[in-house]
Amino acid sequence: MNDVLERLRTESGQSAEYEELLAADPDALAASLTRAGLPLWARELAAYRLGLAGDRRAFESLVLLLNHRDPPRCEAAARALAVLGDPRTARAAAALATNELRTAYALHPVRLLAALRAPESVPALIRTLSRLLSPHDPYWRVALACVEGLGALADPRAREVLTRAQSHPRLAVAATEALRRLAPATRERREPAGPERVARDRQDPREPA
Repeated sequence: MNDVLERLRTESGQSAEYEELLAADPDALAASLTRAGLPLWARELAAYRLGLAGDRRAFESLVLLLNHRDPPRCEAAARALAVLGDPRTARAAAALATNELRTAYALHPVRLLAALRAPESVPALIRTLSRLLSPHDPYWRVALACVEGLGALADPRAREVLTRAQSHPRLAVAATEALRRLAPATRERREPAGPERVARDRQDPREPA
């Protein structure tokens, strides 16, 4: 938290408005988010504080910041959204992570999906990773976050895409580790219906095997 506050203090030029927002109550913070002309640092500060306090009035502003071009803002928004606990968060993060036009800014939505462990998490991570497996794809860091997230979630639905990721030079080690963490594939054990089984099935249950 302190690193975010110090960054925003610097962006504000150590202004009096910063100190006012830092000391403001939740209602004042929420009101500031609806004010026209609010500087970006001030909007982030208000949304971040509300998010950490579990106030869902911060949701819309935090989602916008989650997909911002500045990584520190995305990271702070993801941190606040994880604490916020709004049921809309996973769906919003999945929409951002899978948007092919915003892949450059998908790193923190991907990490947030893994942290949330929501029903939307695994399908969105699989979908995002599937289109980033070219060896020359410039967004390999996003792909790596998908691999690591799928490994942490340990969902067997990810087996196929993680196996494909093993052939990617930057993802191979992480993909192998993620596959190791998946539950082993289960196969139904079938016995042949031979004479011994027929005899056993007919055996009186009171008799010792």
